[in-house]
Order: sequence, then C-alpha cells, then structure tokens
Amino acid sequence: MTEIPILDVAAMFGPESGRRADTDAAIRGAAGECGFLVLAGLPDSVPVGVEARRDLLRLFELSDEAKRRLWRRASAPENPNVYRGYFPLSAGVIKEGIDMGPTGPVPGEPGDALTEPTPLPEEEALPGWRERVRDTFAALELVGATLMRALARGLGLPETTFDAAFDGGISTFRLIRYPAWPALAEYYGVPLRPLGPGRYDIGGEHVDSGFVTLLQQDGVEGLQARAATGEWIDVPHVERTLVVNFGKLLERWTGGRILATPHRVLGNDVPRCSIPFFYEPRVDARIEPLDLEGAEPFEPFAYGDHLWEAMSEFPEFQNAVRFEPRAESS
Repeated sequence: MTEIPILDVAAMFGPESGRRADTDAAIRGAAGECGFLVLAGLPDSVPVGVEARRDLLRLFELSDEAKRRLWRRASAPENPNVYRGYFPLSAGVIKEGIDMGPTGPVPGEPGDALTEPTPLPEEEALPGWRERVRDTFAALELVGATLMRALARGLGLPETTFDAAFDGGISTFRLIRYPAWPALAEYYGVPLRPLGPGRYDIGGEHVDSGFVTLLQQDGVEGLQARAATGEWIDVPHVERTLVVNFGKLLERWTGGRILATPHRVLGNDVPRCSIPFFYEPRVDARIEPLDLEGAEPFEPFAYGDHLWEAMSEFPEFQNAVRFEPRAESS
C-alpha cells in the first residue's frame, strides 16, 4: 500500500451487473490489501459534504452547561446515561465529542446500557439538528448494509450473509473535535513531538474494534494509515466521499481476508473535526465462523458481550465499565 484507493462505487447501489461485479472485486481487493478505501460516487441521498458537516458540527457551539447535560455518567455522576452521550476533554482524552445510537428503539434486554437512548440537545437549542442527525444516521446505515453485501459477494458468500446480524443493530454515530494541539499540549504539560510544519505526534495508533467505519473528514489533514512496511500514509480528503476502514472483529470473522489496519490522527496547529459512523450489529447477534476455506475457527459469541468487554480499552469511557455492570442477556 502506497496510497489509499479511491473507488467509484455507484454500481454497488444498483442491480446485478458486470460493473457491480467489478466494483465488488475492487472493494474486496482494497479491503484485503490495505484495509482502507475511499467511497466516491455515493447517491445524492447520502448527506455528506461541507453544508451537511457544518450543520452537524453546530453541536460544538453549545454552552458548556448545555454540553454537560449530555455527558456520560462517568464524567457527570448526576446523569443517567452510561454508554451514549458526550465525552469532554480530559487528560486522558485529547478530543471531545458525542456518541449517538439509533434514533428509535432497538432490540435488547431492559436496562442494557448498550441499547440506551442517546441524550440529545433540545430542539430549540439547535433547530433542525436532530432531524439532520436522524437523516444522516439512516443514510449511513444504508451505506453500511450495502457495503457489507458487496463484501459478502466479494468473498464468494451469499450477499445476505451479514444481513440478519445487522438488522436492529446498535450502530454509533460520533462527532469529534480535536483542539489545536500546541495549546492543548501546553495545558496538559505534554511535550510537543513535531512531525513536520504544523503536525505533531500525539500517539493514539490503534485499530478499530468492530466491523466497518464510515468517516467524513473536514478537510484538515491528520488521519494516517500504516502500511505493512511501517510507513504512515495520509488518508486523502475528497469532498462528497466517505473514508472506510475495517475493524478487528470483521478481520477475525472473515479469517483475515479483510484487514483491520492501524491508523492514527496527528495533532495540528488548527482544530480538526471528524464524523465517523461505526456500523454495528444487534447486541444479541451471534458471531460465528463463516464458511470460508482456511478460516481459523472460534467459539461463537454475542456481539454485545464482545463490545462491553472492548469498552474498557476506550479512553472516552474513563473506566465506565468498571463501575457500571451491564444487564446480562437472558
């Protein structure tokens, strides 16, 4: 991998055709060779672009008091929400933002934090914002489902292989703001590690834990993927596209045929925002080996159990798992 492939995937949303088969093969190749790609040719119904981002990012214009009402209980003990909600800047979290779940009810046991509703700002505080979130969430779920079907076809599996697991899923829509790094580093007493003009190493190399991430960037550079050679490659920003990367669980589920590639975000001299969407299954979805030759077998498990355990590694939760036991599935 020397650069991130940019693919026109318009045919992915259409009927069976030679062009769609070629698109499936290109997606499968990118997923298996570098674990990153950029989706171009999206339907007009997918609200990406400057205006859509600007509308969503109005959230960060709220007062500190209004934001605190959205904080998770780990940061604001008076709040009831555990899994969904706002995460503020702190010494261990060098960004702020909000994690939002589905806008309607999802299947799950009563009291399960993974299916709790998301605290959202009042309509009068951000007129039209909730509608924008709802419409974007629905559009990105459709992209996620369509992409998973393309991956199934590319792997030689029935295209509906993943459908049932993601029906009623608990996908996460996240808005993130990274402050200008030099001021933040000074505030927390962290030494600056320049990587070039206006770019700083802030650590944070990781792979995503789940399945598929669909990302909107704001045009400020900083996201990089690591090639097999160890070289860091800039992920390009192209308007009206979505960056895609894959998680450890999908890599495991597909026997390593799809790669979870390490990536990082650099600090910048200017603030940077990003808008990832994590396409996720139902909490009770059974993850079990696929019919893929040579894939290493594993003991089947429920997605919710995996996610709850993985949460302990997310700095945004600030030890929430330790203090908040999850309601067990019956």
